[in-house]
Amino acid sequence: MAAFGTSAYAKTIHASKTFEHTCPLANVNSRQISSLRASTSSASHFAGQRVSFKASKCQTSRKAATLSVRAVKDGAVLDRPLRVAVIGGGPSGACTAETLAQSGIETYLLERKMDNCKPCGGAIPLCMIDEFDLPADIIDRKVTKMKMISPSNREVDVGKTLSETEYIGMCRREVLDDYLRQRAKKSGAKVINSLFMKFERPQGEEGPYKCHFNNYDAGGKVGKPDSIEVDVVIGADGANSRVAKEIDAGEYDYAIAFQERIRIPDDKMDYYKDLAEMYVGDDVSPDFYGWVFPKYDHVAVGTGTVVNKTAIKKYQQATRDRSKAKTEGGKIIRVEAHPIPEHPRPHRCKGRVALVGDAAGYVTKCSGEGIYFAAKSGRMAAEAIVAGSQQGKRMIGEHDLRVYLDKWDKKYWATYKVLDILQKVFYRSNPAREAFVEMCESDYVQKMTFDSYLYKTVVPGNPLDDAKLLIQTVGSLLRGNALRAGAKSVSFGSRNDEKVAV
Repeated sequence: MAAFGTSAYAKTIHASKTFEHTCPLANVNSRQISSLRASTSSASHFAGQRVSFKASKCQTSRKAATLSVRAVKDGAVLDRPLRVAVIGGGPSGACTAETLAQSGIETYLLERKMDNCKPCGGAIPLCMIDEFDLPADIIDRKVTKMKMISPSNREVDVGKTLSETEYIGMCRREVLDDYLRQRAKKSGAKVINSLFMKFERPQGEEGPYKCHFNNYDAGGKVGKPDSIEVDVVIGADGANSRVAKEIDAGEYDYAIAFQERIRIPDDKMDYYKDLAEMYVGDDVSPDFYGWVFPKYDHVAVGTGTVVNKTAIKKYQQATRDRSKAKTEGGKIIRVEAHPIPEHPRPHRCKGRVALVGDAAGYVTKCSGEGIYFAAKSGRMAAEAIVAGSQQGKRMIGEHDLRVYLDKWDKKYWATYKVLDILQKVFYRSNPAREAFVEMCESDYVQKMTFDSYLYKTVVPGNPLDDAKLLIQTVGSLLRGNALRAGAKSVSFGSRNDEKVAV
């Protein structure tokens, strides 16, 4: 999910061709293996270390060699490319794999759901389209208008400060993710349709990581047990990351996002052709917002919550109720739910294993943005590996991966911290939400927010306007709190005619 924040944010801010059962030497036949064994006296030296070969059955009934790599010291020169397994093929994993493969690093991208439809608003900033060279057909809709709708159903139009060339891109995750995976594959990454199970840690600090997975490319509904040995593992496997569990990355709070894709009549779809809606209120979420975002031929209606996950369907119904007049007559074509991280994990790196994207916890509070930060973190992690390994020619260590974390924290820590504060201030009660929506009416707030969101840069503010905004914010909060004493019940069109107090 990605959406509209406030000016304080601005200020801080299918797989590949059948991959043979055991990777790099999968096309070596048994005669070649025998010859190889004979020529190496059953073993050889690989990057100054011993390498053994053993035969295993492939899905094509041929024999393939499993490469067993022994210990190599950090910084040691390799006489073969560095080998990296990227677990998870969403934006973070695909961008990691693409950058690694482009630099000549032997890259394996493991992804279970090649047609995954993550429940995600699908909004991406304008800068991502250029920075990640995304084609026009990835974008379903160009949103230039947004309605912020308060608990009392006050509507504020947002987007009037955008230029004719500026917009928020709306995409479907199954389309975006597949495109990025295919691009990684074209760059040389080996994409494996598989479910990662676990990895075996090195014996000491210098050995390889042995990744175990169920290989669906090898056939069968549950896949066939398989494994590869690699030098580095990147966990890009989402909020429920198994890689994170393997390195004891620590727990974190997470939200449940629930979304329904609804195909609505053409006249109603025309209303949403370049418009997105955000609803705030205790009825749609006690700590987040509900949304209606336009897609290719339907709208995505959803909400999320951290503090009351068991009531997510009730919040979803309230979002449906409040948008009913504009989505009535629609047909639900897909229902989706997924956990969304609320803050970075306590530990994001251990040994030669690092986390990126949702697995690392890179989703912003208040706005719920995650796609751009997932792709960016994957690319930054890969760039650190490429630099530390001298384009795959040397072994890396934990200190090389921490270069990525240091750069990430320096660049984005303030953004996450401020949005955390904003969520606590403006999403804590309905009066505070009323103040939030009132603030969004300011042209200054809109310009500062959109400039920062679209381009991911810190936009310098005008001191005088900042002072005015501070006074306006305090005034809005005071007026909002004054509503508590005389709050009236407001109907949001619930099917059960429930009344929700402001």
